[in-house]
Amino acid sequence: MLFKRQDVGIDLGTATVLIYVKGRGIVLREPSVVAWDNNTKEIRGVGYDAQKMLGRAPGNVSVMRPLRDGVISDYLVTLDMLQLFLKKALPKRTFFHPRVMVCVPSGVTEVEQRAVREAVYKLGAKQVYVIEEPLAAAIGANIDIFRPCGNMVVDIGGGTTDIAVLSLGSSVVSESIKCAGDKMDEAIVKYMKKKNNLLIGERTAEMLKINIGTAYPRSETLYTDVMGRNLLTGLPKSITVSSEDIREALTECLDTIINSIYRVLDTTPPELAADIYDNGILLTGGGSLLFGLDKLLTNTFKLNCYVAEDAISCVALGTGKCLDNLDFSDPNSSVYDYKKTTIS
Repeated sequence: MLFKRQDVGIDLGTATVLIYVKGRGIVLREPSVVAWDNNTKEIRGVGYDAQKMLGRAPGNVSVMRPLRDGVISDYLVTLDMLQLFLKKALPKRTFFHPRVMVCVPSGVTEVEQRAVREAVYKLGAKQVYVIEEPLAAAIGANIDIFRPCGNMVVDIGGGTTDIAVLSLGSSVVSESIKCAGDKMDEAIVKYMKKKNNLLIGERTAEMLKINIGTAYPRSETLYTDVMGRNLLTGLPKSITVSSEDIREALTECLDTIINSIYRVLDTTPPELAADIYDNGILLTGGGSLLFGLDKLLTNTFKLNCYVAEDAISCVALGTGKCLDNLDFSDPNSSVYDYKKTTIS
């Protein structure tokens, strides 16, 4: 029986895993969450099924994120999660030693990168290629990073924010900080606890961030009701929260990201800095969808900051474009072979 080989791109995100299959596009987009039964040592659910259990699981079930700050924190659970995701994404008859390209944060260490490679190899991959997230995000946003021209990318994911200045197919200056979507959720939880004596869960904090969160003053203040546990009485309680409350809660996280962008710009060569002035700053990742973030950065840096058309999928689409043009016959092939088709 003949098996068809599939080339696979994986955006192994802290909050979401996206899988791209050559010729089919993005076939899976699910939260990187796993529900684990502590008694039977079996997985009770992954992705959306596990996310529904967050904050609602009994004591014998642990609901966890096996990836933290953009890297693998629980190796075995990550393996099981990826295996189940790949089974969903690929029909059984086609899952036969795929060639895989996986994304890692720009500041990842050699040890962390090796852990990612080994995890994917153990799933049955024939070849594993690694690409930095800012490079993949820029390619996915249809930016020609191989020209001798500076482009700045700010990729705000779940666990990390990757900031990079790209030219000639490589990062000239880059920085990766562990302040992104998850830290924003934590900041909202702390703010509600401190200001309103109300304890809320991560999912509720994320809902507030998405629905009424803002980085820049809105023309009209939004309000929503939120449920939680009163820390003084221990009883359930409902309060009304405004978009200005969430903006105040996120101030520290946004300042951290802004300071990191300042540091990268400060060390950027002057010729590339001039290019960035002309081209602006590209924002990708789920965190870039926070209302008003592009306006805040534009006003802060006096540069055109804009959000990619499909900000969440940019990294996965970038791995797909690289896969489509990678010369797999060359054992030393890399992302730079993508250059052959982009500028020819």
